[in-house]
Formats: sequence, C-alpha cells, structure tokens
Amino acid sequence: MNNDRNPDKNQPRSPTLEDVARAAGLSPMTVSRALNNPKVVRPGTISRVMEAVNSTGYIPNMLAGGLATKRTKLIAVVVPQINNNMFVDTVQAIGDELALRGYHMLLCIVGYSTESETEIVSTLLTRRPDGMVLTGIHHSSDLKRVILNANIPVVEIWDMTPTPLDMLVGFSHEKIGHAIGHYFLEQDFTRFGLICASDRRAQVRKNGVIDVLRSRPGSFIRDITVTAPANMEVGRSGLSQLIEEDKAFDAIICTSDTLAQGAIMEAEARGLRVPQDLKVIGFADLNFAAHNRPAITTICVDKVKIGQQAANMLADKIEGHEVAESVIDIGFSLIVRESA
Repeated sequence: MNNDRNPDKNQPRSPTLEDVARAAGLSPMTVSRALNNPKVVRPGTISRVMEAVNSTGYIPNMLAGGLATKRTKLIAVVVPQINNNMFVDTVQAIGDELALRGYHMLLCIVGYSTESETEIVSTLLTRRPDGMVLTGIHHSSDLKRVILNANIPVVEIWDMTPTPLDMLVGFSHEKIGHAIGHYFLEQDFTRFGLICASDRRAQVRKNGVIDVLRSRPGSFIRDITVTAPANMEVGRSGLSQLIEEDKAFDAIICTSDTLAQGAIMEAEARGLRVPQDLKVIGFADLNFAAHNRPAITTICVDKVKIGQQAANMLADKIEGHEVAESVIDIGFSLIVRESA
C-alpha cells in the first residue's frame, strides 16, 4: 500500500553541516563556529568554510543555531524612508559593519507614523532579533513598552536626548537650527523663507532657526510645511508658494538638500539668480550637494559614522562587552558653498 507521507527516495536531500565539514576538511564544530561566531575563527578557516558552503549549497539553519546560543544573528533596522537618500549612507554603514561582526541586517521602512512604527516593530520582534536600530527618539508608549519587554539592546539614531531607551548615536536638531539662524543673522539679512518637511525632526530644526531669527527686531519670517516625500518637486512648489505670497526674500532655508535643490531650480526658472538674488541652504550634505550648480550650502552630519557606531554598540552589548558611552553626539558642521 502506498503511503503519501513517505519521502521520495529519489528526491535530493538538503546539504548538512556535516557535508560542509567534509568538503572543507574540518570538524563540524569548527564549521559551526565559523558560521555563528566568525570573530573567534581564523580568516583562512572562514574562507575554507565559505568555499565549502558555496560548493555544497548549504543553507545555515539560523533558527536552530539561535536555539542553542539564544542568538539569531539578526539586527532589525527601522528607518522612515530611503527614497531621498537621507538615510541611505547610514543604513549601508550599519549593514557593512554588522557583516564584519557576523550579523545580518533586517531593514524595514516605516514612514513617519508612530502607529506604523509600533506595528512593524512588534512584528519584527516575533523574528527574535538580537538587537534593533530605531530612527529618532519620539515613539509611542506602546512601542516603548514592547521594546522594554523584548529585553534586547536598542540604539536610537539621528536625534539627541540624555535619556534614550537604551543607547543613542545622533546630534541635536535644535542646535542645527540655531547654527543656521546665527549664520544668516551675521550676514545682516532680514527677510527669510523656510521650506520645511513635515516630520518631527525637520520641525525641530525649523523652530530652532526661527527662535534665533526672531531675536533680531525687524526680521520677516515666512515658513511653510510641505508634504512627504520631501523631493525636488516639493521644493520647487514650496518656493513658488513663498514667492507668490511674499515676493522678496534674502534667504530660503530648507530642511533637506533635496528641497534646497528644488528651490534653486524654481528660482532659476523665475529668473532669480542664486546666490546673487537669493541665498539657499539645505541639510544633510547629500552626495549631490557639492556637485550641484550652484553648490549647495548645507549642514553636514557624518551619516556613515552614525551607522558604524550604532552597529558596533549593538554588537558589543549583544556579545557582553562593556559599552563605554551609551549616548554619542557626533555633532555637525555648516558647510558654506556657492548657494549661500
């Protein structure tokens, strides 16, 4: 009698750890150590193991390894967006650095809704990541409770607070706003337009700018908030709205380089010369900012360093090493170029 539940003897079996060990000429224990904790294995041994993995087609059972070591080697990285390059360098640096430490990145895009962030993070935690990277410091109370209950290392990035959920690598958006405001007041400008993205961190930068500009009597300030995503099209429409309502401005302050690039394009389309007739400043020093014409004056933050620091802080804590500083302020610099 046929039994449908009997496996087909002709069906090829999946390669095992023992198959990899034989192909590499190593013990199964050495192969397991090379796959699960490469830091303690010689590079030459790792190379032999990976060649054997490739030749056999072996797929490591990370779940089984996680049951034994209580680790999955997964790090969840949560960012609001990557469609305008704001977070791309940081995400790449996290992934590269985690790979060097033997971990894998699970990337999730959550937008700017705290409800969406909470829902997605809760789902991510069912995959039992060893650690998590969150963007920003403003989270729902539900997410904070879920994170604390998960009891895993967490690094918040791209913001600043003395009281993070666990660890933090970032910078002060308020101080950036103040720096921009003082820069333009030193040039004796009086009429300012602000094109601001709708996310919380951009709004903090905008408010920091306005606080400084208002300190000088007679300053005229007009700000508008544009919808996400903050792309060049939105930058153009933002400047168009400002000019149609209030005509003359000395400087246009944008909360991203992409918005600034759009504002420059719109100014030129209207016959305005940047910087002769209108100064424009952005934020983040994205890869095109220095090569734009005119080159964009901007605020530079070390996006790669944020990612590297976050990855290593997580890996250190997961592996039981002491983290010397739980809060790292990487600072920022104002890069003066042609546009302002």
